[in-house]
Amino acid sequence: MKKLLFTLSLVCTAFIGMNSASAQAVQSGAEIKFEQETIDYGTIDQYADGVREFVFTNTGNEPLVISSARGSCGCTVPTYPREPIAPGESGKLKVKYDTKRVGKFTKSVTIQSNAVTEPTKVLRIKGDVIAKPEGAAPVNNSGAPAN
Repeated sequence: MKKLLFTLSLVCTAFIGMNSASAQAVQSGAEIKFEQETIDYGTIDQYADGVREFVFTNTGNEPLVISSARGSCGCTVPTYPREPIAPGESGKLKVKYDTKRVGKFTKSVTIQSNAVTEPTKVLRIKGDVIAKPEGAAPVNNSGAPAN
């Protein structure tokens, strides 16, 4: 009986050891954590600067590589860092919304990365673009009237 209990305890110990090793292996890798997953532009003027930034941190223990970032339509253009983000470091993903379109909007940006837990991440932007008064010229990024 003592031999049987001893054998069972060895098997249980080996099994628990394998599971903890598996859990550690799953936890190894890059992870991406965003400060916020939705940016609300609020109410903004037509032709206003539509650039906003999503700040993220690599909370994993290996370099984070973002392989792609795609907007849900042509009016939403993301720009992301091409170089690996070291563990513990932060980065910025910029999103430019085309504010010449008037009205409420809700758009998404889909991120693909080597993050272990969530390799595909969907971020959102929303807001309400209000029309410029009749005859007001659109402005470019420098604040000068656009041609």
